[in-house]
Amino acid sequence: MSIPVMNKMHMNGYDVLSVNNGPWRVCTQGDRLASFGSREEALAYAAALPGYKKRSLRGQSHTAT
Repeated sequence: MSIPVMNKMHMNGYDVLSVNNGPWRVCTQGDRLASFGSREEALAYAAALPGYKKRSLRGQSHTAT
């Protein structure tokens, strides 16, 4: 049984990762945006995207009770 290997980086607010030497993927927490054959291509794509910042939920109360 083999152990999965994951390489993960962050660029411009996006996750850039590869699992078991597979394609490099550029993702947010909920979406896979693109896949690439090399780490350099994936990092260049993530660098070209506008900065990603997780949005807060609308109507969420920030007061302590």
